[in-house]
Amino acid sequence: LLPDNPSQVGSVSVTVEVLDVNDNAPEFARFYEAFVCENAKAGQLIQTVSAIDRDDPQEGQHFYYSLAPEAVNNPNFTLRDNQGN
Repeated sequence: LLPDNPSQVGSVSVTVEVLDVNDNAPEFARFYEAFVCENAKAGQLIQTVSAIDRDDPQEGQHFYYSLAPEAVNNPNFTLRDNQGN
């Protein structure tokens, strides 16, 4: 739901850099767009993402997610790897 007052709406882009060692870089499984309400609680799950890799070996691939070094100490944004790609 959008607020009645458009001046109360804000947006921010989050850039994710994908690092890879083979010829096809991993990519998100789909386009993601997240919305956060002003009453979101600290630690509340906002978005879950998943990735695919066209070089995926038959036994499966595990992707690791982490924040860039400059974002690690940002108290407003955290990332948790759920071990499920």
